[in-house]
Amino acid sequence: MASPVSICSNALLKLGAGTIADFTENTVSATLCANLWPQVRDAVLRAHPWNCAVKRANLAPKTTVPVYGYSFAFALPADCLRLLEADTAYDYKVEGRDVLGDENPLYIRYIFKNEDVASYDTLLVDALTAAMQAELAYPITKSTAQQEASWRLYSEKLKLARSVDASEDSPDQFGSNSPLLDVRGI
Repeated sequence: MASPVSICSNALLKLGAGTIADFTENTVSATLCANLWPQVRDAVLRAHPWNCAVKRANLAPKTTVPVYGYSFAFALPADCLRLLEADTAYDYKVEGRDVLGDENPLYIRYIFKNEDVASYDTLLVDALTAAMQAELAYPITKSTAQQEASWRLYSEKLKLARSVDASEDSPDQFGSNSPLLDVRGI
């Protein structure tokens, strides 16, 4: 079963370095992994609406209202990495850690900071391993060629993982009240 430490250890192995058993080890590799893992995980999760990292929420408005333009401000959930959509008939805007809108309550879908690596798809684990390999490449090997090759590998792994993850959902359908259909006169 994958874990943050196993993902980092596999990345280190692919770079020709020794593995780690824990982020708290007193080694350069463990220190690098402990520092880089949270940022790399969050960046990879934010880059695509992975099925394992999507949540829905019902937001209540904050007591302070926007100065102009919108009737309500809603605080994004603390674990929100990226807002995917708000179920509203009106425009909305993300400003800082707030969503501004004119509907109350506001229903949203978002990417959350899923720290449960056991819930990740194997291709996402593979992409995260490649991402860690790319981040660790120069500090471990001191080779820009290895770093560049690792970034190319990550790009390929990410592309495959995104494609498979996206194919598990049904395609989005335009509703009968879609503005795109209105423009076409349908």
